[in-house]
Amino acid sequence: MIIGYTTGVFDLFHIGHLNILKNAKSVCDKLIVGVTTDEFVRQYKNKKTTIPYKERAEIVRSIKYVDSVIPQNDHNKFNAWKKLNFDIMIVGDDWFNTDEWNKYNKQFSAVGVKIIYFPRTSGLSTSLIKDELHK
Repeated sequence: MIIGYTTGVFDLFHIGHLNILKNAKSVCDKLIVGVTTDEFVRQYKNKKTTIPYKERAEIVRSIKYVDSVIPQNDHNKFNAWKKLNFDIMIVGDDWFNTDEWNKYNKQFSAVGVKIIYFPRTSGLSTSLIKDELHK
């Protein structure tokens, strides 16, 4: 069984979120999704989520492509692997070839974990939706 792992805030759930989850499930048998907690969003983005963590987690949990939802309390994907032992890490292609993900690539390669970068849905993000709503 191939276990995949991806993460996100998933605030104001939209088709871009659905696309990444659908694509992620297409490359694994079991998909675990780390939903970022409200506290962690405040800590690293200095923003408040629109939808509380418990509700965002429940929305993601209800998606047919998702097998399990866990809280994401930090960005350390390698520590997540130590706990979850996934085979594939799925992320948006906006992270490709960044310093952070080049480091993860080395760490994950050493333990046989494959990183798959899927394209983001063009022209769509929760931040853009929020900006439109505040106009």
